[in-house]
Amino acid sequence: MHESSDTELDVLIIGAGFSGLYQLYTLRPLGLRVKIFEAAPDIGGVWHWNCYPGARVDTSSESYQFSLSSIWKDWHWNEKFPGQDEMQKYFHHVDEKLDLKKDICLNTRVRSAKWQECEKKWIITTEDGSIVQTRFFIICAGVNTEPLVPKYDGLDTFKGIWHHTARWPRNGLDLTGKRVAVIGTGASGVQVAQEAAACASKLTIFQRTANPCLPMRQRKINTCLTELENHKKLKEELYPVMFRRMLQTPGGLAYMCVPQTTFSVTPEERRLFYEQLYMQGGVALWLWGYGDALTDKAANDEVYAFWRNKTLARIRDPKVAEKLAPEHPENAFGVKRISLEQNFYEIFNQDNVELVDLAENPIERISEDGIVSKDGREHAVDVLVMATGFDSISGSITAIDIEGKNGITIRKKWSQGAHTYLGVASSDFPNMFFTNGPQAPSGLCNGPTCAELQGDWLTDLMKYAQTKHIEHIEVRPEAEEGWRQLVLGINAMTLFANAKSWYNGANIENKPFEPLNFVGGVPLYMQRCKEVAEHDYEGFVLL
Repeated sequence: MHESSDTELDVLIIGAGFSGLYQLYTLRPLGLRVKIFEAAPDIGGVWHWNCYPGARVDTSSESYQFSLSSIWKDWHWNEKFPGQDEMQKYFHHVDEKLDLKKDICLNTRVRSAKWQECEKKWIITTEDGSIVQTRFFIICAGVNTEPLVPKYDGLDTFKGIWHHTARWPRNGLDLTGKRVAVIGTGASGVQVAQEAAACASKLTIFQRTANPCLPMRQRKINTCLTELENHKKLKEELYPVMFRRMLQTPGGLAYMCVPQTTFSVTPEERRLFYEQLYMQGGVALWLWGYGDALTDKAANDEVYAFWRNKTLARIRDPKVAEKLAPEHPENAFGVKRISLEQNFYEIFNQDNVELVDLAENPIERISEDGIVSKDGREHAVDVLVMATGFDSISGSITAIDIEGKNGITIRKKWSQGAHTYLGVASSDFPNMFFTNGPQAPSGLCNGPTCAELQGDWLTDLMKYAQTKHIEHIEVRPEAEEGWRQLVLGINAMTLFANAKSWYNGANIENKPFEPLNFVGGVPLYMQRCKEVAEHDYEGFVLL
């Protein structure tokens, strides 16, 4: 552990991504002894770990940043959708402006946390055996940080190289001339595949579920002096407006769906609107279309049919096209995380790229030399890429051995379903809070937006505790159950309810199938959090 670590703290934060850094920044002025423990050797959270080929943000850069003017006023993005290198530079810029690293212990992974009722403190143990006591404990470990590697028979016998995308070697891995296999076609799988297709001798993509990807429409941002000056003036005028607007939209972005419903307009108007969104690129067709696209199946079918026609035209082989854009998809459009692509569908027109549909030809085992599919074929592989996702949202919390009151562990408590209040705390775990956790906007919200709105709310709670001399903050079970029912009820009104997606924990064996996100959107979530605070943190026991 870092030499400057204290053994007695007021607040310990886990994680140095957007949420952890913002939490540290907002808590400092309270005069608290606060530290961050970060498992990685550098700050940036997921943008430290995501160093695989093609790793890139799929949110437009102007939205994917802190709203603090001290940070954005002299920061310039080079691309509309920044790559991992630029994100790392951004986090170093944040540190330079806010001087955060002096209170961050890098290379420090928390192994366990145990509540001591008699002392009203958490005992935190790190992997190297160091022990710290803290009054408050805030987990900012992120949405997708606990890698999932399927238990394929024979993986331990594989003689080639294999890595999960979230644990890619820091010094890189040359795929040139290699036989590469990518398992998974989520965001990381799509991004790796695009890079590998350009240099690998053979690329085999194993698709588990067909999932729509939208054109990224990536572009460089002009860096000539005149353009930079004009951009600076525009930022000073519009950025404050944009950041306020982001708190008014469901996804914490600058834009949202239009108020019209799909069938309230003519087919001609609908088609032209879809074309406009598609050409705009990014998440526009997914999130900025008609307001009923994620609640009405017929409306959803319309936008899917439009997307499918666009995609089929990009793939030469009709059989491959049908697998990538099936007429009857397993999920509704957009209820499983939409990925952004630059030339993903075109790579299937190359001679060196092959698609294997695991729905009809699953992986039987991993051999010494590659992957054996159910049809008996052995696919020769030099480099195996596990783009197989994460134990999302709750997994980064349950991965830690956390023991609350009466010996109850968070892993055991949530084994039959997540129970939280406002998506920030759970009963039986006093003085413990989390951001980007279950039953908050989390995976359906722009990361920096969620970091700031939850971070500000928790800091206000800490201020309140200071002023009122409160040492013990714990969720009331009835408040927790009420919040759970609200989350379940809103989710049931949407097409997310039946999605076979990590949004519902469907990618993890034996994980309860339930909404891990609050799908009611940022404004409603903020309203509920504000009401709780205005009523002296109703729903919490404060002692």
